Amino acid sequence: MTRSLVFKLVLAFLVVSVTGAVLTAVFARWATFREFDRLVLEQAQNNFLASATAYYQTNGSWRGVREYFHRLAAAPAPQPPPGQQPPLPPPEDINRPGQQLGAYVFALADRDGYVVLPAGPYRLGHRIPSGELAQGVEIEVDGQVVGTALVTGEPPPLAQREVQYLARTNRASLYAALAAILIALFLGVFLARRLTRPVCELTTATRAMARGELEQQVPVRSQDELGELAASFNQMSADLARANDLRRQMTADIAHDLRTPLSVIKGYAEGLRDGVLQATPDTFQTVYQEAEHLSRLVEDLRTLSLADAGELTLIRQPVHPRELLERTATAHLLRAQQLEIDLQVTAEAKVPAVNVDPERVAQVLGNLVSNALRYTPAGGQISLAAARRGNNVQLIVQDNGVGIAPDKLGRVFDRFYRGDEARQTPEGESGLGLAIAKSLVELHGGTISVESILGKGTTFRIALPLA
Repeated sequence: MTRSLVFKLVLAFLVVSVTGAVLTAVFARWATFREFDRLVLEQAQNNFLASATAYYQTNGSWRGVREYFHRLAAAPAPQPPPGQQPPLPPPEDINRPGQQLGAYVFALADRDGYVVLPAGPYRLGHRIPSGELAQGVEIEVDGQVVGTALVTGEPPPLAQREVQYLARTNRASLYAALAAILIALFLGVFLARRLTRPVCELTTATRAMARGELEQQVPVRSQDELGELAASFNQMSADLARANDLRRQMTADIAHDLRTPLSVIKGYAEGLRDGVLQATPDTFQTVYQEAEHLSRLVEDLRTLSLADAGELTLIRQPVHPRELLERTATAHLLRAQQLEIDLQVTAEAKVPAVNVDPERVAQVLGNLVSNALRYTPAGGQISLAAARRGNNVQLIVQDNGVGIAPDKLGRVFDRFYRGDEARQTPEGESGLGLAIAKSLVELHGGTISVESILGKGTTFRIALPLA
């Protein structure tokens, strides 16, 4: 396939170059020959007029002019000595064969319009109509018109040097065309290989990715479209590799988080079956709590799955932001009091409503507040606030807890990610709260961001479009 592309590119360059070279040569030759013929004809006409004028001045009439030009036409051209260039012919020798004017290129009419030197369609003694005579070139002697030179339309014969000049011009055009073709062939091969090299590298990398080697990087060799393609491929490869790592990690985390409550339930069930444990309310409460934990984990996974597939249904309605904040604060007030944490709600005046699913936004805020309660020490403070920022309304959850390290701040929304390397899940938590919050906010067309200073606290900001 790569060779085929190289062949096509080389062939395209070659065809375009050959076509351009041929057209250039054809038009250049046509223009050169046309201008050369015009120049030769003009020179021949000037020489003919000079010879005819000199003849009339010498003889005082056109008597014998025909015989004179015939003798000039029949006379051989002078030959130069060996090793020397032939001399330029004098004006009176213009009708010699091989010189600038043939014997029958121009006709000559006297002052009355009668042909005295026939040539071409003009016959001796015929009178030329005045309209046609006006198209010729008048010959003046002492200020009087004594005759008219008429163009027959026949091209003047070319001298040997002129023929050689045209031959050299043809050869030069041919050599130029051949040189253009060779250069085009070289450039075509060079550019084709240069253009297809990134494609070959991308092909090799994609085949490696098809074998499961997702971490592939190709060199970015230019800043054009091919360079952008290579850079995009590198980014895609890096994202796929990272997504694959996250998938593997998430699979391990799911297995870990499912195994813990299942192990507890299985252990208690075996103890009850074997009579090791007594069927007391505390025993059943423990089994129930682990089952609830397992149920929440499964439900969180289902919520994320639906959100990723775009199948999570939102029941939108205009809601005032303060109502959402107060609902969340009320739900967590008891827990905050038990932990001796001050939970406050503030909102700017006249904050407009937002068109959201109140249950889902309450779930997001609940996840953020639960996260803040876990990392805020006793005597700390959590504030819920709302404010308008341009075309959005911001919902803010801020605490003065332990904060998040800068190197971990960018991963807080990853699934199952925890800053604690021991990865101990707090009771009743699935480790998916922030990931769910991010998915639900984006499903509403909003954004969520986090700011944190280690040892001073963390602030989450949710930006939702106005209703």
